[in-house]
Amino acid sequence: MLVDFRFKNFRSFKEETAFSMVASSDKEHLTSNTVETSNSSVPRILKVSCTYGANASGKSNLIKAIQTMQGIVAKSAIVEPNLPLPSQPFRLCRGKADEPTEFEITFFCDDVRYQFGFKFTSKYITSEWLVAYKTSKPQTWYSRDYNPEKGDYEYKFGSHLLGAKTLWRDATRANSLFLSTAIQLNSEQLKPVFDWITENLVVFNNTDGPVFGNIGSTVEHIKQQGVDYVRQFLSVADIAIENIELKSVPVQSFQFDAATGQLSNSREDLMLPVFSHSTEEGSATFELSEESHGTQRLFALAGPLFEIMKNGRVLIVDELDKSLHPLLVRHLIDRFQIPSANKRQAQLIFTSHDTSLLSPELLRRDQIWFTEKDGLQSSSLVPLSDFAPRKHEAFERGYLSGRYGAVPILREWAR
Repeated sequence: MLVDFRFKNFRSFKEETAFSMVASSDKEHLTSNTVETSNSSVPRILKVSCTYGANASGKSNLIKAIQTMQGIVAKSAIVEPNLPLPSQPFRLCRGKADEPTEFEITFFCDDVRYQFGFKFTSKYITSEWLVAYKTSKPQTWYSRDYNPEKGDYEYKFGSHLLGAKTLWRDATRANSLFLSTAIQLNSEQLKPVFDWITENLVVFNNTDGPVFGNIGSTVEHIKQQGVDYVRQFLSVADIAIENIELKSVPVQSFQFDAATGQLSNSREDLMLPVFSHSTEEGSATFELSEESHGTQRLFALAGPLFEIMKNGRVLIVDELDKSLHPLLVRHLIDRFQIPSANKRQAQLIFTSHDTSLLSPELLRRDQIWFTEKDGLQSSSLVPLSDFAPRKHEAFERGYLSGRYGAVPILREWAR
Protein backbone atom coordinates (compact mmCIF):
# COMPACT_ATOMS: atom_id res chain seq x y z
CA MET A 1 0.00 0.00 0.00
CA LEU A 2 1.14 3.53 -0.77
CA VAL A 3 1.78 5.59 2.36
CA ASP A 4 2.98 8.89 0.93
CA PHE A 5 4.82 10.55 -1.93
CA ARG A 6 7.02 13.63 -1.61
CA PHE A 7 8.56 15.66 -4.38
CA LYS A 8 10.30 18.99 -4.94
CA ASN A 9 11.30 21.20 -7.87
CA PHE A 10 9.25 19.34 -10.47
CA ARG A 11 7.33 21.19 -13.19
CA SER A 12 4.98 23.67 -11.46
CA PHE A 13 5.88 22.49 -7.93
CA LYS A 14 8.79 24.59 -6.69
CA GLU A 15 8.79 23.74 -2.97
CA GLU A 16 8.71 20.39 -1.23
CA THR A 17 5.23 18.89 -1.55
CA ALA A 18 3.79 15.97 0.40
CA PHE A 19 0.89 13.78 -0.73
CA SER A 20 -0.27 11.31 1.93
CA MET A 21 -2.57 8.30 2.06
CA VAL A 22 -2.27 8.10 5.85
CA ALA A 23 -5.71 8.27 7.47
CA SER A 24 -6.33 10.92 10.10
CA SER A 25 -8.02 10.25 13.44
CA ASP A 26 -11.40 10.96 11.82
CA LYS A 27 -13.88 8.15 12.59
CA GLU A 28 -16.06 8.77 9.52
CA HIS A 29 -16.32 5.75 7.16
CA LEU A 30 -13.55 4.06 9.13
CA THR A 31 -14.18 0.44 8.06
CA SER A 32 -15.08 1.19 4.44
CA ASN A 33 -12.72 4.00 3.39
CA THR A 34 -9.64 3.01 5.39
CA VAL A 35 -7.70 -0.17 6.03
CA GLU A 36 -5.88 -1.17 9.20
CA THR A 37 -2.15 -1.81 8.77
CA SER A 38 -1.16 -3.45 12.09
CA ASN A 39 1.67 -0.86 12.18
CA SER A 40 1.64 1.49 15.15
CA SER A 41 3.43 4.26 13.25
CA VAL A 42 0.88 4.24 10.42
CA PRO A 43 -2.22 2.59 11.90
CA ARG A 44 -4.62 3.20 9.00
CA ILE A 45 -4.27 3.89 5.27
CA LEU A 46 -6.83 5.43 2.93
CA LYS A 47 -8.15 3.34 0.04
CA VAL A 48 -9.11 6.30 -2.18
CA SER A 49 -7.85 9.85 -2.62
CA CYS A 50 -8.85 12.56 -5.10
CA THR A 51 -7.38 15.93 -6.10
CA TYR A 52 -9.27 19.00 -7.32
CA GLY A 53 -8.13 22.36 -8.61
CA ALA A 54 -8.40 24.89 -11.38
CA ASN A 55 -7.05 24.13 -14.85
CA ALA A 56 -3.23 24.39 -14.95
CA SER A 57 -3.06 24.42 -11.14
CA GLY A 58 -0.82 21.33 -10.91
CA LYS A 59 -3.18 18.33 -10.62
CA SER A 60 -1.69 16.54 -13.62
CA ASN A 61 1.85 17.36 -12.47
CA LEU A 62 1.26 15.34 -9.29
CA ILE A 63 0.44 12.33 -11.47
CA LYS A 64 3.39 13.04 -13.78
CA ALA A 65 5.75 13.25 -10.80
CA ILE A 66 4.78 9.74 -9.69
CA GLN A 67 5.03 8.45 -13.26
CA THR A 68 8.45 10.08 -13.80
CA MET A 69 9.79 8.60 -10.56
CA GLN A 70 8.53 5.18 -11.59
CA GLY A 71 10.07 5.48 -15.06
CA ILE A 72 13.51 6.35 -13.72
CA VAL A 73 13.43 3.37 -11.35
CA ALA A 74 12.34 1.05 -14.17
CA LYS A 75 14.68 2.22 -16.94
CA SER A 76 17.71 4.09 -15.58
CA ALA A 77 19.94 1.00 -15.48
CA ILE A 78 19.30 0.07 -19.11
CA VAL A 79 19.50 3.46 -20.88
CA GLU A 80 22.61 4.62 -22.73
CA PRO A 81 25.33 6.11 -20.47
CA ASN A 82 25.17 9.59 -22.02
CA LEU A 83 21.40 9.96 -22.27
CA PRO A 84 19.90 12.70 -20.07
CA LEU A 85 17.52 11.95 -17.23
CA PRO A 86 13.92 13.29 -17.60
CA SER A 87 14.55 16.36 -15.47
CA GLN A 88 11.75 18.96 -15.51
CA PRO A 89 12.58 21.49 -12.78
CA PHE A 90 10.57 24.60 -11.91
CA ARG A 91 11.71 27.23 -14.43
CA LEU A 92 10.04 30.43 -13.24
CA CYS A 93 12.53 31.18 -10.49
CA ARG A 94 16.18 32.11 -10.96
CA GLY A 95 18.46 29.24 -9.96
CA LYS A 96 15.74 26.57 -9.61
CA ALA A 97 16.40 25.19 -13.09
CA ASP A 98 19.92 24.25 -11.97
CA GLU A 99 18.81 22.61 -8.71
CA PRO A 100 18.00 18.88 -8.53
CA THR A 101 14.50 17.45 -8.54
CA GLU A 102 13.66 15.27 -5.55
CA PHE A 103 11.33 12.26 -5.29
CA GLU A 104 10.60 10.11 -2.23
CA ILE A 105 8.01 7.36 -1.89
CA THR A 106 6.96 5.42 1.21
CA PHE A 107 4.98 2.18 0.97
CA PHE A 108 4.19 -1.12 2.66
CA CYS A 109 5.35 -4.33 1.03
CA ASP A 110 5.05 -7.66 2.85
CA ASP A 111 4.36 -5.81 6.12
CA VAL A 112 7.62 -3.85 5.83
CA ARG A 113 7.50 -0.07 5.41
CA TYR A 114 10.05 1.17 2.87
CA GLN A 115 11.17 4.75 2.28
CA PHE A 116 12.98 5.19 -1.03
CA GLY A 117 14.09 8.43 -2.63
CA PHE A 118 16.56 10.17 -4.90
CA LYS A 119 17.58 13.58 -6.23
CA PHE A 120 18.66 14.16 -9.81
CA THR A 121 19.42 16.63 -12.56
CA SER A 122 19.34 15.95 -16.29
CA LYS A 123 22.98 14.82 -16.09
CA TYR A 124 23.22 12.60 -13.03
CA ILE A 125 21.75 11.26 -9.81
CA THR A 126 22.91 13.52 -6.97
CA SER A 127 21.57 11.48 -4.02
CA GLU A 128 19.78 8.19 -3.38
CA TRP A 129 18.62 6.40 -0.24
CA LEU A 130 16.61 3.43 1.01
CA VAL A 131 15.32 2.97 4.55
CA ALA A 132 13.36 -0.06 5.78
CA TYR A 133 11.13 -0.26 8.86
CA LYS A 134 10.74 -3.90 9.83
CA THR A 135 10.02 -2.58 13.33
CA SER A 136 9.53 0.99 14.54
CA LYS A 137 13.30 1.46 14.31
CA PRO A 138 14.60 2.49 10.87
CA GLN A 139 17.23 0.44 9.03
CA THR A 140 19.22 2.48 6.52
CA TRP A 141 20.09 -0.08 3.84
CA TYR A 142 22.16 2.33 1.78
CA SER A 143 22.71 5.96 0.89
CA ARG A 144 24.58 7.53 -1.98
CA ASP A 145 25.64 11.19 -2.36
CA TYR A 146 27.62 12.90 -5.08
CA ASN A 147 30.62 14.86 -3.78
CA PRO A 148 31.39 17.63 -6.33
CA GLU A 149 34.81 18.29 -4.79
CA LYS A 150 35.88 14.69 -5.31
CA GLY A 151 33.88 14.29 -8.52
CA ASP A 152 32.61 10.95 -7.25
CA TYR A 153 29.96 9.31 -5.08
CA GLU A 154 30.16 8.56 -1.38
CA TYR A 155 28.28 5.39 -0.44
CA LYS A 156 27.16 4.20 2.99
CA PHE A 157 25.89 0.63 3.33
CA GLY A 158 23.95 -0.59 6.34
CA SER A 159 24.58 -4.00 7.84
CA HIS A 160 21.08 -5.16 6.88
CA LEU A 161 21.77 -4.93 3.14
CA LEU A 162 23.25 -8.20 1.90
CA GLY A 163 24.82 -9.18 -1.40
CA ALA A 164 27.55 -7.99 -3.78
CA LYS A 165 27.38 -4.34 -2.73
CA THR A 166 30.79 -3.42 -4.12
CA LEU A 167 29.96 -4.94 -7.52
CA TRP A 168 26.64 -3.07 -7.66
CA ARG A 169 28.29 0.18 -6.60
CA ASP A 170 31.01 -0.04 -9.22
CA ALA A 171 28.50 -0.87 -11.95
CA THR A 172 26.17 2.06 -11.13
CA ARG A 173 26.56 4.89 -13.63
CA ALA A 174 25.99 8.56 -12.87
CA ASN A 175 22.67 8.59 -14.75
CA SER A 176 21.32 5.39 -13.19
CA LEU A 177 19.99 4.43 -9.79
CA PHE A 178 21.85 2.03 -7.51
CA LEU A 179 18.54 0.24 -6.88
CA SER A 180 17.95 -0.32 -10.60
CA THR A 181 21.53 -1.44 -11.22
CA ALA A 182 21.49 -3.89 -8.31
CA ILE A 183 18.31 -5.46 -9.72
CA GLN A 184 20.01 -5.89 -13.11
CA LEU A 185 22.79 -7.71 -11.24
CA ASN A 186 20.38 -10.05 -9.43
CA SER A 187 19.86 -8.54 -5.99
CA GLU A 188 17.12 -10.67 -4.44
CA GLN A 189 16.80 -8.53 -1.32
CA LEU A 190 16.09 -5.32 -3.25
CA LYS A 191 13.75 -6.98 -5.75
CA PRO A 192 10.54 -6.47 -3.68
CA VAL A 193 11.26 -2.72 -3.53
CA PHE A 194 11.94 -2.48 -7.27
CA ASP A 195 8.93 -4.65 -8.18
CA TRP A 196 6.55 -2.70 -5.96
CA ILE A 197 7.48 0.63 -7.54
CA THR A 198 7.52 -0.61 -11.14
CA GLU A 199 4.53 -2.99 -11.02
CA ASN A 200 2.22 -1.92 -8.19
CA LEU A 201 1.85 1.68 -9.37
CA VAL A 202 -0.45 1.62 -12.42
CA VAL A 203 -0.50 5.17 -13.81
CA PHE A 204 -2.75 6.65 -16.51
CA ASN A 205 -2.03 10.32 -17.19
CA ASN A 206 -4.18 12.65 -19.24
CA THR A 207 -1.84 12.58 -22.24
CA ASP A 208 -2.76 8.94 -22.86
CA GLY A 209 -5.80 10.03 -24.85
CA PRO A 210 -9.39 8.82 -24.70
CA VAL A 211 -8.52 5.14 -24.29
CA PHE A 212 -5.98 5.43 -21.47
CA GLY A 213 -3.32 5.03 -24.13
CA ASN A 214 -3.02 1.26 -24.15
CA ILE A 215 -5.63 -1.48 -24.52
CA GLY A 216 -3.01 -4.23 -24.46
CA SER A 217 -3.69 -5.24 -20.87
CA THR A 218 -7.40 -5.79 -21.51
CA VAL A 219 -6.71 -7.66 -24.77
CA GLU A 220 -4.25 -9.90 -22.94
CA HIS A 221 -6.80 -10.49 -20.18
CA ILE A 222 -9.38 -11.66 -22.76
CA LYS A 223 -6.79 -13.97 -24.34
CA GLN A 224 -5.90 -15.50 -20.99
CA GLN A 225 -9.15 -15.35 -18.99
CA GLY A 226 -11.90 -15.07 -21.58
CA VAL A 227 -14.34 -12.28 -22.23
CA ASP A 228 -16.77 -12.70 -19.31
CA TYR A 229 -15.21 -10.22 -16.86
CA VAL A 230 -14.78 -7.47 -19.47
CA ARG A 231 -18.30 -7.91 -20.79
CA GLN A 232 -19.72 -7.83 -17.26
CA PHE A 233 -17.65 -4.75 -16.43
CA LEU A 234 -19.07 -2.90 -19.45
CA SER A 235 -22.62 -4.07 -18.75
CA VAL A 236 -22.46 -2.52 -15.27
CA ALA A 237 -22.07 0.82 -17.08
CA ASP A 238 -25.27 0.04 -19.02
CA ILE A 239 -23.32 -0.44 -22.24
CA ALA A 240 -25.35 -2.87 -24.38
CA ILE A 241 -22.61 -5.07 -25.83
CA GLU A 242 -23.64 -8.62 -26.60
CA ASN A 243 -20.17 -10.02 -27.17
CA ILE A 244 -16.51 -9.09 -27.64
CA GLU A 245 -14.17 -10.94 -29.97
CA LEU A 246 -10.52 -10.39 -30.83
CA LYS A 247 -9.58 -9.89 -34.46
CA SER A 248 -6.06 -10.26 -35.85
CA VAL A 249 -5.04 -7.17 -37.83
CA PRO A 250 -1.74 -7.12 -39.82
CA VAL A 251 0.38 -4.03 -39.19
CA GLN A 252 3.52 -3.03 -41.09
CA SER A 253 6.28 -0.96 -39.52
CA PHE A 254 9.27 0.65 -41.24
CA GLN A 255 12.74 1.26 -39.82
CA PHE A 256 15.55 3.36 -41.30
CA ASP A 257 19.16 2.42 -40.52
CA ALA A 258 21.16 5.67 -40.65
CA ALA A 259 24.49 3.81 -40.72
CA THR A 260 23.68 1.78 -43.84
CA GLY A 261 21.02 3.99 -45.40
CA GLN A 262 18.75 0.96 -45.71
CA LEU A 263 14.99 1.02 -45.16
CA SER A 264 13.52 -2.19 -43.80
CA ASN A 265 9.98 -3.18 -42.96
CA SER A 266 8.44 -5.79 -40.75
CA ARG A 267 4.94 -7.20 -40.34
CA GLU A 268 3.21 -8.22 -37.16
CA ASP A 269 -0.32 -9.16 -36.24
CA LEU A 270 -2.13 -7.14 -33.57
CA MET A 271 -5.17 -8.44 -31.72
CA LEU A 272 -7.92 -5.80 -31.61
CA PRO A 273 -11.41 -6.03 -30.09
CA VAL A 274 -14.61 -6.17 -32.12
CA PHE A 275 -17.92 -5.46 -30.34
CA SER A 276 -21.24 -7.10 -31.21
CA HIS A 277 -24.48 -5.16 -30.71
CA SER A 278 -28.00 -6.54 -31.25
CA THR A 279 -31.49 -5.08 -31.22
CA GLU A 280 -34.89 -6.31 -32.35
CA GLU A 281 -34.23 -4.55 -35.66
CA GLY A 282 -30.88 -6.21 -36.39
CA SER A 283 -27.27 -6.70 -35.31
CA ALA A 284 -23.85 -5.29 -36.22
CA THR A 285 -20.21 -5.35 -35.16
CA PHE A 286 -18.09 -2.30 -34.36
CA GLU A 287 -14.35 -1.75 -33.96
CA LEU A 288 -13.07 -0.01 -30.84
CA SER A 289 -12.50 3.25 -32.74
CA GLU A 290 -16.21 3.27 -33.62
CA GLU A 291 -17.33 3.02 -30.02
CA SER A 292 -17.83 6.08 -27.77
CA HIS A 293 -14.90 7.55 -25.86
CA GLY A 294 -16.54 6.34 -22.65
CA THR A 295 -16.66 2.76 -23.92
CA GLN A 296 -13.06 3.03 -25.11
CA ARG A 297 -11.89 4.23 -21.70
CA LEU A 298 -13.82 1.54 -19.85
CA PHE A 299 -12.50 -1.20 -22.14
CA ALA A 300 -8.91 -0.01 -21.63
CA LEU A 301 -9.47 0.15 -17.87
CA ALA A 302 -11.12 -3.29 -17.51
CA GLY A 303 -7.95 -5.39 -17.78
CA PRO A 304 -5.78 -3.25 -15.48
CA LEU A 305 -8.61 -2.95 -12.95
CA PHE A 306 -8.94 -6.75 -12.74
CA GLU A 307 -5.20 -7.09 -12.01
CA ILE A 308 -5.21 -4.15 -9.60
CA MET A 309 -8.03 -5.57 -7.49
CA LYS A 310 -6.65 -9.10 -7.68
CA ASN A 311 -3.11 -8.12 -6.58
CA GLY A 312 -3.79 -5.13 -4.31
CA ARG A 313 -2.11 -2.53 -6.52
CA VAL A 314 -2.45 1.26 -6.77
CA LEU A 315 -4.45 2.76 -9.66
CA ILE A 316 -3.50 6.38 -10.38
CA VAL A 317 -5.66 8.18 -12.97
CA ASP A 318 -5.59 11.76 -14.20
CA GLU A 319 -9.17 12.98 -14.82
CA LEU A 320 -10.95 9.75 -13.94
CA ASP A 321 -14.29 11.35 -14.80
CA LYS A 322 -13.31 12.17 -18.40
CA SER A 323 -16.01 10.76 -20.74
CA LEU A 324 -17.60 8.86 -17.84
CA HIS A 325 -20.96 9.47 -16.20
CA PRO A 326 -20.75 10.69 -12.56
CA LEU A 327 -22.72 7.67 -11.30
CA LEU A 328 -20.26 5.35 -13.03
CA VAL A 329 -17.31 7.14 -11.43
CA ARG A 330 -19.01 6.71 -8.05
CA HIS A 331 -19.40 3.01 -8.79
CA LEU A 332 -15.66 2.71 -9.53
CA ILE A 333 -14.86 4.46 -6.25
CA ASP A 334 -17.22 2.13 -4.40
CA ARG A 335 -15.39 -0.90 -5.81
CA PHE A 336 -12.33 0.22 -3.87
CA GLN A 337 -14.17 1.20 -0.68
CA ILE A 338 -16.47 -1.80 -0.25
CA PRO A 339 -14.43 -4.31 1.82
CA SER A 340 -16.03 -7.37 0.21
CA ALA A 341 -15.12 -6.09 -3.28
CA ASN A 342 -11.58 -4.99 -2.36
CA LYS A 343 -10.17 -7.85 -0.32
CA ARG A 344 -6.53 -7.13 -1.26
CA GLN A 345 -6.62 -3.44 -0.19
CA ALA A 346 -6.07 -1.95 -3.63
CA GLN A 347 -5.94 1.85 -3.74
CA LEU A 348 -7.31 4.48 -6.13
CA ILE A 349 -5.77 7.93 -6.58
CA PHE A 350 -7.30 10.28 -9.12
CA THR A 351 -7.82 13.88 -10.19
CA SER A 352 -11.21 15.22 -11.19
CA HIS A 353 -13.37 18.24 -12.02
CA ASP A 354 -16.59 16.40 -11.10
CA THR A 355 -17.65 18.25 -7.94
CA SER A 356 -20.58 15.89 -7.35
CA LEU A 357 -18.03 13.46 -5.89
CA LEU A 358 -17.26 15.97 -3.12
CA SER A 359 -19.74 14.40 -0.75
CA PRO A 360 -19.21 13.47 2.92
CA GLU A 361 -21.35 10.40 2.22
CA LEU A 362 -18.71 9.18 -0.26
CA LEU A 363 -15.37 10.62 0.89
CA ARG A 364 -13.75 11.58 4.17
CA ARG A 365 -12.15 14.99 4.68
CA ASP A 366 -8.63 13.51 4.54
CA GLN A 367 -9.34 11.89 1.15
CA ILE A 368 -9.76 15.21 -0.68
CA TRP A 369 -6.85 17.39 -1.84
CA PHE A 370 -6.61 20.71 -3.65
CA THR A 371 -3.97 22.21 -5.93
CA GLU A 372 -3.51 25.95 -6.36
CA LYS A 373 -0.92 28.29 -7.86
CA ASP A 374 0.41 31.38 -6.13
CA GLY A 375 1.39 34.69 -7.71
CA LEU A 376 4.75 33.25 -8.77
CA GLN A 377 3.03 30.36 -10.61
CA SER A 378 4.22 27.80 -8.08
CA SER A 379 1.77 25.00 -7.23
CA SER A 380 0.83 23.87 -3.74
CA LEU A 381 -1.07 20.75 -2.63
CA VAL A 382 -3.31 20.98 0.45
CA PRO A 383 -5.72 18.44 2.00
CA LEU A 384 -9.30 19.48 2.77
CA SER A 385 -8.68 18.52 6.40
CA ASP A 386 -6.34 21.52 6.73
CA PHE A 387 -9.40 23.78 6.39
CA ALA A 388 -11.05 22.04 9.37
CA PRO A 389 -14.49 21.70 7.73
CA ARG A 390 -17.37 20.74 9.97
CA LYS A 391 -18.66 17.18 9.92
CA HIS A 392 -21.21 16.68 7.15
CA GLU A 393 -20.31 20.07 5.67
CA ALA A 394 -21.35 20.44 2.03
CA PHE A 395 -17.91 19.98 0.49
CA GLU A 396 -19.10 20.67 -3.05
CA ARG A 397 -20.73 23.98 -2.14
CA GLY A 398 -17.73 25.03 -0.09
CA TYR A 399 -15.33 24.24 -2.92
CA LEU A 400 -17.32 26.02 -5.62
CA SER A 401 -17.76 29.07 -3.40
CA GLY A 402 -13.98 29.34 -3.02
CA ARG A 403 -13.89 28.46 0.68
CA TYR A 404 -10.97 26.06 0.13
CA GLY A 405 -9.29 28.00 -2.70
CA ALA A 406 -8.21 25.95 -5.73
CA VAL A 407 -10.83 27.49 -8.06
CA PRO A 408 -10.21 29.72 -11.09
CA ILE A 409 -10.62 33.47 -10.72
CA LEU A 410 -12.85 34.28 -13.68
CA ARG A 411 -12.50 37.68 -15.29
CA GLU A 412 -14.91 39.55 -17.54
CA TRP A 413 -14.50 38.64 -21.19
CA ALA A 414 -13.34 41.65 -23.21
CA ARG A 415 -16.11 42.81 -25.57
